[in-house]
Amino acid sequence: MRTMYNIIRPFWFFLLALCLSTFGFATPLAAERIKDMGQFHGLRANQLTGYGIVVGLSGTGDDSLEYATHGMKGTISRFGLTLPQGINPSLKNTAAVIVTAELPPFAKTGQRLDVTVSAIGKAKSLRGGTLLMSPLYGADGQIYAMAQGNLVVGGLGITAADGSKLSVNIPSAGRIDGGATVERMVDTGFSTSPSIIFNLSTFDLTNANLVAEAINQQLGAQLASAIDGASINIQAPADTVERIRLMSRIENIEIEPATPAAKVIVNARTGTVVINGAVRIWPAAVSHGKLTVRVDESPQVVQPAPFSRGRTAIEESSEIAVEEENKPAFLMERGADLSDIVKAINRIGASPGDLVAILQALKQAGALKAELVVI
Repeated sequence: MRTMYNIIRPFWFFLLALCLSTFGFATPLAAERIKDMGQFHGLRANQLTGYGIVVGLSGTGDDSLEYATHGMKGTISRFGLTLPQGINPSLKNTAAVIVTAELPPFAKTGQRLDVTVSAIGKAKSLRGGTLLMSPLYGADGQIYAMAQGNLVVGGLGITAADGSKLSVNIPSAGRIDGGATVERMVDTGFSTSPSIIFNLSTFDLTNANLVAEAINQQLGAQLASAIDGASINIQAPADTVERIRLMSRIENIEIEPATPAAKVIVNARTGTVVINGAVRIWPAAVSHGKLTVRVDESPQVVQPAPFSRGRTAIEESSEIAVEEENKPAFLMERGADLSDIVKAINRIGASPGDLVAILQALKQAGALKAELVVI
């Protein structure tokens, strides 16, 4: 186990140094388009969800689930057919499913949407199935699209007579490209509001101010102002065509974003540690040692002497060894940057778990000038 650990440990630090080397402190941040930093208010997608029935399966359906039975009866009744009382349809070739889609902004009536179909019951596979016409609802309970079509299933599931099973990917979910038709448009209020608002993806007061200044400089007028650290208000013309032209110009303006806040992100479940280039270390002495206790058990079989009427017994034999790595303390100078931190980590040979403990200790000592975030 120690040999395997010694092989894997250098790989962790090589990967950490490789991922973080791109954040070199001396290199200025590259220019970034405003459109890559956020989006205009109201120009967002809307989630649609619906309930449907998939037919045409090859014996891999829901069988006799009650809600699937009711759903199938409702589907049949739409065609004017009514099953006799007490008789339920066989559902081995049918499955109850949830249908989901995303309605993009400015989607027009008649446009097509891709839909995802997922089984909600005992259906083993949706391969070869056809989704019957199903309404898709928005958060307000209104129908915005109708879905129907043949499923494309990337998964595969096989069950043998002796109970053996083989599953590749997820056969109980599929997709229909262009399987839904938009029936209702969403009013975004795009052309009626006196101004437009651009929302940053990440809250940052400096970036909000930089975006507003870049817009005013590019347009030659004081049209933009930062409302807070996430939103910029922009005065817009009433004419829709001119408004779209203005938004297009704004999206392609390039700025150099502000240096992000110093953060150390620690994933406690995977041991992943990410340090951004703004992290600084104040003077601190760090010592890292390791104590290993190994216990070897070597039981021995003891045979009785001849004609002694004794019994064969097991005699325990234990050996305890203690190993302690002696690593001297080293000093981290004031203002140590990212490359110094990585060198120090490699110098002490800390594992990801040990690295977290060292960073927490530096934070408690006031030497780590960064926010320590554990996810």
